[in-house]
Amino acid sequence: MAPDELRELKNELDKGFIRPSSSPWGCPALFVEKKDQGGKRLCVDYRPLNAVTIKNKYPLPHIDILFDRLAGAKVFSKIDLRSREEDIPKTAFSTGYGLYEYLVMSFGLTNAPAFFMYMMNSVFMNELDKFVVVFIDDILIYSKSEKEHEEHLKIVLTRLREHKLYAKFSKCAFWLKEVSFLGHILSEKGVAVDPSKVKDVLNWKQPETVTEIRSFLGLAGYYRRFIKDFSKSAKPMTSLTKKNAKYLWSSNCEEAFQTLKKLLTSAPVLAQPDVTKPFDVYCDASGNGLGCVLMQEGRVIAYASRQLRKHEANYPTHDLELAAVVHALKIWRHYLLGNTCHIYTDHKSLKYILTQPELNMRQRRWLELIKDYDLEIHYHPGKANVVADALSRKAHCNFIEARPTVRVLCCEIDEIEMPTEQHAELYSLIIEPTIKDLVIAAQKQDKGMAHIREGISDKQKACFTLDEQGVLWFKNRLVVPKDMELRKKILDEAHTSLFTMHPGSNKMYQDLKQKFWWTRMKREIAKYVSECDICQRVKADHLKPAGLLQPLAVPAWKWEDVHMDFIVGLPRTQKGYDSIWVIIDRFTKSAHFIPVKTIYHAKTYAELYIARIVSLHGVPLTITSDRGSLFVSRFWEQLQHALGTKLIRSSAYHPQTSGQVERVNQILEDMLRACAMTYSTKWDECLPLAEFAYNNSYQKSLDMAPFEALYGKRCRTPLNWSEPGERVTFGPDLVTRAEAQVKMIHNNLKRARSRREKLLDKRRRPLVFEEGDHVYLRVSPMKGVHRFGVKGKLAPRYVGPFKITERCGSVAYRLELPPHLAAVHDVFHVSQLKKCLRVPEDEIDTSQIQIEPDLTYEEHPIKILDQKQRATRRRAINFYKVQWSNHSEEEATWEQEEFLQTRYPGFLPSTTN
Repeated sequence: MAPDELRELKNELDKGFIRPSSSPWGCPALFVEKKDQGGKRLCVDYRPLNAVTIKNKYPLPHIDILFDRLAGAKVFSKIDLRSREEDIPKTAFSTGYGLYEYLVMSFGLTNAPAFFMYMMNSVFMNELDKFVVVFIDDILIYSKSEKEHEEHLKIVLTRLREHKLYAKFSKCAFWLKEVSFLGHILSEKGVAVDPSKVKDVLNWKQPETVTEIRSFLGLAGYYRRFIKDFSKSAKPMTSLTKKNAKYLWSSNCEEAFQTLKKLLTSAPVLAQPDVTKPFDVYCDASGNGLGCVLMQEGRVIAYASRQLRKHEANYPTHDLELAAVVHALKIWRHYLLGNTCHIYTDHKSLKYILTQPELNMRQRRWLELIKDYDLEIHYHPGKANVVADALSRKAHCNFIEARPTVRVLCCEIDEIEMPTEQHAELYSLIIEPTIKDLVIAAQKQDKGMAHIREGISDKQKACFTLDEQGVLWFKNRLVVPKDMELRKKILDEAHTSLFTMHPGSNKMYQDLKQKFWWTRMKREIAKYVSECDICQRVKADHLKPAGLLQPLAVPAWKWEDVHMDFIVGLPRTQKGYDSIWVIIDRFTKSAHFIPVKTIYHAKTYAELYIARIVSLHGVPLTITSDRGSLFVSRFWEQLQHALGTKLIRSSAYHPQTSGQVERVNQILEDMLRACAMTYSTKWDECLPLAEFAYNNSYQKSLDMAPFEALYGKRCRTPLNWSEPGERVTFGPDLVTRAEAQVKMIHNNLKRARSRREKLLDKRRRPLVFEEGDHVYLRVSPMKGVHRFGVKGKLAPRYVGPFKITERCGSVAYRLELPPHLAAVHDVFHVSQLKKCLRVPEDEIDTSQIQIEPDLTYEEHPIKILDQKQRATRRRAINFYKVQWSNHSEEEATWEQEEFLQTRYPGFLPSTTN
């Protein structure tokens, strides 16, 4: 050993910290140089001992939370304990002069803090946080008076004696008005920094390495709750600790270094929180970081701040200010959750964040956290921010006691001079009794309740109780008598008032059961909610779609049964085409795609139909279509009647009846998109080849291509290079082969229909109505029309109820519609209906919603409320705040000028072009 190492070992022996040992344990020891005082420090490498030690995960208490328990305390005592002697041999370490062991707690033992904390919490289980706080081996006893403190000291010392725990008297202090504990000074005034712990800060030399910077910031950060805007002040220094950052001590770093030393050595006294009173939180954000102050009755409880993360620097001002609020709620959650708090910000728009209709995803995520707190957000102008004045160090503001509101109102009303007739009006105001008053009054008048009071058995007394006024309670819940009118009043208040907004049955039951009780309460609530007319109109169904699949029969021959539909809204071509007439054969799946114009009359369509369909395939037996204007026209009906064709139309607003042609429409649209992108041609020029490609592509339900199903062989293409004359069949063999192919197609279609029916019915549910039942009818916004996506579709989802007059098939019903819906076909698929469980006495007039014949409704703009312009790199874009039909001004939305001019020409004034 070197002389200075031997000197340090002897010094430890003289102090009584170590002694010679004969322990079977032993860990290596080394000496490290003390930077400040010189000499050597003895360190033991306890890694071998820690490796075989089972880790104790018992948590240590948060120091700030310990201090919060001291609110109102005026007298303090602290006790420091000695270590456990049985574990002394395990601390043995080897040196050149033999084996030694520690008599005091050594650094480096893995489980020492956790196990000691567990033991102390067990000893003072009944006294913790009442008048005792413990941090490892440090015990603090606090009381509000000297008399209480005497009793508390007796209890604590008795506990120590019972568990044979011994204190070191030289480190104990009793009956103090101000005590040093865990680096802080605690007193009746609050919490302050311990001067003895930071006395060397003023003489701290300028850091020369990143490690020294971290050491200084570590000490300062321990007291950051005392320093306002700590993270902003420390930012120049923390930037040097980043990875790959060049170490350059600038004037900004020196200024930050000196500022932190000054703030640390002149930190204010912080008040202790009172959880029975509301809290005030002042928040602010800037390009440097987030800062917030927690206050109560004008006194500071804590400061908090942090620097902005890299991605947060790109946040807009609104999100930065909201991030400061969220930061405060997170770090002071143990104070604010469950208590009333007032948030003050200098960003006015945050005042409306809880009711703001349009939020981005980040704001929505933060709003979920904010809604857990009972808070109010107030606008606090920056120029009026006097918080700094209220935070004068060690000087506390006196708060003014608020006058009782009722007394003030009475005095103010008495001082008002009013004519006699106005006095009469004021005195005639009636204050309605509360629900609780009504229930108590009903209990006294109900005879059945008297029998219940008298007949309470000993077994029932555990549940039923009577208070001093004779009011009957069930498990601390008010018993509601069997008064149906009263119960309905309670249910109405819990369901239809502005404070509840039509909750579901389970939520409503959970709310009501906290205060009220009656027999079969949950069942009555469920029945009430299920029969609520408003809920049935506006709430979405979360059930499987109603109505099992009812597939059409498989046709017997080619082009006997066809489907028709239109693809509209396509770009107008040079030839004037803007739509496609899609006609497919249900048996062979072969199709014809005919370009048409929307200006065509029924006669023109009839000519095309004869030329393109009848001339090639003959007259079909049936035509299935939707209820488009062509298919319901009188000319079309007379033409098909003359040709002997039966028309089958889908029920109102149910395109699934023509599901086959709808699927072909999707395929055709995708083919035209791909063709236009690949070959840069007009869609009408691609249409013949699209028809060829579709008819020559494989169909799973047929197990062949539509062309082969129609003509008996595959079409020749660059990929199918069979020569003419190959595999040619003549005579009777041709007929036999054709019949066999038709039979095979028929069987394939049946199997495909069976598979599809079995698969889809798993996702649907049967629903049957009877004639005379009342049902609601589903409506939905038109595609392409502006939707209030963020605010919700404010128009009802269902209208009605309407009476069922006839059942049309297995899954369709005829309704008795009012005159203003005469244009709507009165037969509907069961998936568009919802049963009305109770016909309302006052039905809502459905004429208020302008429903189109296809069961859609359209919102249109009615007023411009505001205008703004947003500049981009290329041009300036005009935006207008628009109020929509059937909606209030609060629900207005911002729309681009281009959208309004295109969608609603003539709405914008000519001066805004």
